[in-house]
Amino acid sequence: MQIAVVILNYNGRHFLEQFLEGVVRHSNQDTVTVYVADNGSTDTSVAYLKENHPTVELVLSDENYGFAGGYNFALKQIEADYYVLLNSDVEVSANWLTPIIELMESDTGIAACQPKVLAHYDKSLFEHAGGSGGWMDTLGYPFCRGRIFSKLETDSGQYNDIQEVFWATGAAMFIRADLYHSMEGLDAEYFAHMEEIDLCWRLKRAGYKNMVVPESVVYHVGGGTLPPTSPRKVYLNFRNSLLTLLKNESPQKLLWLIPLRLVLDGLAGVLFLTEGKFKEIWAIIRAHFYIYPRIFKIAKKRKHYKILIEKATIGEANTIGVYSKSVVLDFFIKKKQHFSDIISGF
Repeated sequence: MQIAVVILNYNGRHFLEQFLEGVVRHSNQDTVTVYVADNGSTDTSVAYLKENHPTVELVLSDENYGFAGGYNFALKQIEADYYVLLNSDVEVSANWLTPIIELMESDTGIAACQPKVLAHYDKSLFEHAGGSGGWMDTLGYPFCRGRIFSKLETDSGQYNDIQEVFWATGAAMFIRADLYHSMEGLDAEYFAHMEEIDLCWRLKRAGYKNMVVPESVVYHVGGGTLPPTSPRKVYLNFRNSLLTLLKNESPQKLLWLIPLRLVLDGLAGVLFLTEGKFKEIWAIIRAHFYIYPRIFKIAKKRKHYKILIEKATIGEANTIGVYSKSVVLDFFIKKKQHFSDIISGF
């Protein structure tokens, strides 16, 4: 069994200096190889790696392919049984690999896993990118055990149980290499944001399970490439959310869901208007106008992925981790701001 810990880097020398030594130290096993996939950095990342981390394997690309394209480029060149997709701005802890790999080895129906993800700036808080496992509501809005929209919960051990979830965070995703390739990996059209949710959804459609193993803990800085207030990030989140729905949701549901999402995205624009965030409003508009002219291309891609899913399927589509109500309604209207409050009685 071989495990490849693959860190995607783009102009992130400062993160490599801060976190890579810890990754190497806590991944010191005969079965583990640490890679840095450099995504066409223009800083001194590569020179730093060659001088200071000669045991770390390097995979170099000639340009920035984004998160999805960068990993696809790198993983085509890496042979292993398991891939661990690890952000460069993540601090790992001792024994972070073993409990997850042991669980995946015990059940071939598990496709992907994640550790518990806490905030690096305040290690008592769950972190936005993954919390203690990702869920999705009926309207396609992602949330986490420990994080609803921008509300982060304090970690008091309330989500320390191993649990099946809908999606595993791309900040620290463990995935079977054969499944990654049979599903053709992350969709490079996404560039960044929500591509891991799309991949996890495809795996669930093939009958596989995605899990969280909170015994393994990592600490994520977040916003290392795009700040959370960036209009570019707003654009990618809104665009990629619609893209994910169009690729994975049933045609019957899309008939009413897409118009409703148009209304809800419009309300988000009104909220940005009250805050004077005009660039963010334009980002939402651009996201929608990216999607609509490409409907037929997206339909063709949807058909392509459906064939891949059918080839890899091991059973009925798995919907565990989908909340059948609206997290938007619960959070903003009913003022439920904790995962446990939303899911109680569900």
